[in-house]
Amino acid sequence: MNTPLSLTALEGLLFFLAAAGGGMLRFWLSNQLSRWLGMALPWGTLAVNVSGAFAIGYLVALLLAGANSSLWLIVGIGFLGAYTTVSSFSWQSFSFWHSGRTARAMANVMLTLLLGIIAVAFGFYWGQG
Repeated sequence: MNTPLSLTALEGLLFFLAAAGGGMLRFWLSNQLSRWLGMALPWGTLAVNVSGAFAIGYLVALLLAGANSSLWLIVGIGFLGAYTTVSSFSWQSFSFWHSGRTARAMANVMLTLLLGIIAVAFGFYWGQG
């Protein structure tokens, strides 16, 4: 997973489509959860990051079990790279802090990190079967 990747034409197309799908799913899910749960915390971003963390844990388990390495390129980098929102998380946390809502900033950071690590572990163990 840490080696240089080369793309076939088909892998390039699948990467592009996966990234587009990941970005669109992130946008939809984040907006839906914000509508349903409000904006006291960025629930949509939290849900995206936690589910993305679970998915990456699951994917790594599949790859360690011998799955096709194209999965890392297409799903790990393409789909999940576009789906997860670490930059949004960072901005939202900073914005809370900068506007004096320190408790909300800390809650967002702690929930995202804790639930993300737990989700990676569950995904990894679930992916091992």
